[in-house]
Amino acid sequence: MFKKFIRKLIAMGALMFAATLTAPDNATAETAAKQLFGAARAGSAQKSTPLGSYAKGCLAGGAQLPQSGPTWQAMRLSRNRNWGHPELIDFVKGLSRKAAKQPGWNGLYIGDMSQPRGGPMLSGHRSHQIGLDADIWMLPAKRLNLSVNARENLSSISMRRAKGAFVNKSWTRAHHAILKTAAKDPRVARIFVFPGAKVQMCNDEKGNRKWLRKIRPWWGHHYHFHVRLNCPKGMRGCVDQAPPPPGDGCQDAANWANEILNPKPQPPAPPTPSKPRRELTLRDLPNQCRSVLSSR
Repeated sequence: MFKKFIRKLIAMGALMFAATLTAPDNATAETAAKQLFGAARAGSAQKSTPLGSYAKGCLAGGAQLPQSGPTWQAMRLSRNRNWGHPELIDFVKGLSRKAAKQPGWNGLYIGDMSQPRGGPMLSGHRSHQIGLDADIWMLPAKRLNLSVNARENLSSISMRRAKGAFVNKSWTRAHHAILKTAAKDPRVARIFVFPGAKVQMCNDEKGNRKWLRKIRPWWGHHYHFHVRLNCPKGMRGCVDQAPPPPGDGCQDAANWANEILNPKPQPPAPPTPSKPRRELTLRDLPNQCRSVLSSR
């Protein structure tokens, strides 16, 4: 009888021990994903793979864009967001070399890309989660020897006028040329800019206009433009965004600019504030993102 009691105690202890091992996993699944991925300081030791979608995913085997190169500098280094899939790293370097050929530009200042393991960010973007998005400053990169401190404090410049319906005097043909070069890269899915920039490019382009389809007007994006790459070939865990609508999109941009200049009357505000968007948890992301976090 005594031996049977002891065996029962041992079995109960084993169950309790197992529970302590699995409990953290259960708790982690409900933890805000931005806290988990925002804490990662380096990429995972895995094959480079975007997992999930641009606004709900993570990045295995992230590569780091060097802080400085012959034609680029990564900005806001304290954020540790100069990471991405190798395709994005290659794209940024290549575009910076071509940008350096434009008058007044020695290269590009690179803003946020992704965190080391992708995923939701502690602040800012909803996208940039799978290592295929990059923000590129509108400010011409004339100096490429900025200190770390300077990169924290230097600001880009706005290109918009009339709340984004038009470009301002800082806009140049070089901006047009750099955006056109980026859009013509077959790896690029779309590029987000403010409506006035799209309208200006539509007005100025006299050649083949097919590339304008990738230039998409979006809120903000007057201090930088946002490049999004397609999922690399063979990456089954990566989810592409639906392609842009057919056509060059110029009329849509013109309509948006017109609405800025002639806003429609706004309906009365709702009596109670809308429910805030729920934070993504690890459970919301692809299952493979657990191994991305646990990989050393």
